[in-house]
Amino acid sequence: MSQLNALQTALESQAASLYDALLVDRGEITLECSADKYHALMLLLRDQLHFDQLIDLCGVDYLSYKNQERHEKRFAVVNQLLSVKDNLRLRVRVYAPDVEPHVVPSVIDIYAAADWYEREAFDLYGIVFANHPDLRRILTDYGFVGHPLRKDFPVSGYMEMRYDEAEGRVIYQPVTIEPREVTPRIVREEHYGG
Repeated sequence: MSQLNALQTALESQAASLYDALLVDRGEITLECSADKYHALMLLLRDQLHFDQLIDLCGVDYLSYKNQERHEKRFAVVNQLLSVKDNLRLRVRVYAPDVEPHVVPSVIDIYAAADWYEREAFDLYGIVFANHPDLRRILTDYGFVGHPLRKDFPVSGYMEMRYDEAEGRVIYQPVTIEPREVTPRIVREEHYGG
């Protein structure tokens, strides 16, 4: 039995009640779970199945995933876990509830490495991590409006900052850039390609 099959069997026997789907694709296993089972699943994976390292945690916006509009299960948190003992990797995807604010439990008490990853997902996607001890912006300015990696965030943003000579300080103001559509001009020579 391969390591992947053994892991799948162990997940099905020990954690089946904690996840909604087990997906196997390209030699990797992804577990999908709801926010209410997420913390318990991560604890079980660390303590019983030896996934002792959190390699990565990131937010995902599925608003127009695969060129299709999607309004349910829009935001997810994706974790990459590593079992050093068994030399195995596992992906865990938890979907945030579809109501604002999108709240998912923090796993910082299970994996200390989750601290800044969760702050980044909060800052860039607006996903709130319940029970995080210091959930605040990490990449954008404290006065920043919105969450810049959401697919519905305007490319020009909502606010701009500039230095005002008269006031002698940096000021924030609504964006003054007019949105425009740029259509490329095509120039062809008379005998192009002939």
